[in-house]
Amino acid sequence: MVQKLTILFDLDGTLVDTAPDLMKAHNHVMKKYGYKTKSTDAIRKLVGRGASHLIERSIWEQAKKEFGQIDDQINKKKMVKDFIDYYGKNIANESKLTKGVKQFLDWSKQKNISMGVCTNKQDYLAVELLKQINIYDYFEYVAGGNTFDYCKPDPRHLTSVIEIMQGEIKKSIMIGDSETDANSARAAGITFILLKDGYTEKKVSEIYHDHLIKDFKGIEQLINKYLKH
Repeated sequence: MVQKLTILFDLDGTLVDTAPDLMKAHNHVMKKYGYKTKSTDAIRKLVGRGASHLIERSIWEQAKKEFGQIDDQINKKKMVKDFIDYYGKNIANESKLTKGVKQFLDWSKQKNISMGVCTNKQDYLAVELLKQINIYDYFEYVAGGNTFDYCKPDPRHLTSVIEIMQGEIKKSIMIGDSETDANSARAAGITFILLKDGYTEKKVSEIYHDHLIKDFKGIEQLINKYLKH
């Protein structure tokens, strides 16, 4: 009997284009604390390792130019809290599913493929977004950046979820859009599918991947090969 497949998905930039709502939350905080706002495209390059990392990288960019004005850790914590509070209340105003996602999730469910989410977003925010955008019920498990004592690019973020879902490493696939996803999948020994034009500053050629896709349209043909193994 052919054993079922496990597919893990990154969230921001992979399943959902969340940059417009992240940009608004980011700019809300930046205006409040006197920092420069950023465009949606600029935010896409900063997302991937959680809210704290997003705020830190955004501030640090400016602080390097004005070295005497780096805020202390307490202020950074306030900014992160304000960011999460605002974002949590406006999490799916403009966020949209990546092309082909819904059809692929339906197909995977019909094929009895186990599906989970591994994101560095706070887990409660990830669950709320998935619910608001109407795809939460497809997933057996959602792991956020605060679910375990580790998160991507630590491979245990993926392997722990596979274990919880009673899957197997050799019969698992990770789909993501950045080097954070790629490095965690590679270290875990999991097949990695890279989504082009992701939330990263890296070029596709600089990111490890087994397969490259533009979006989720037609990905069923690729996954079918793994179902036959």
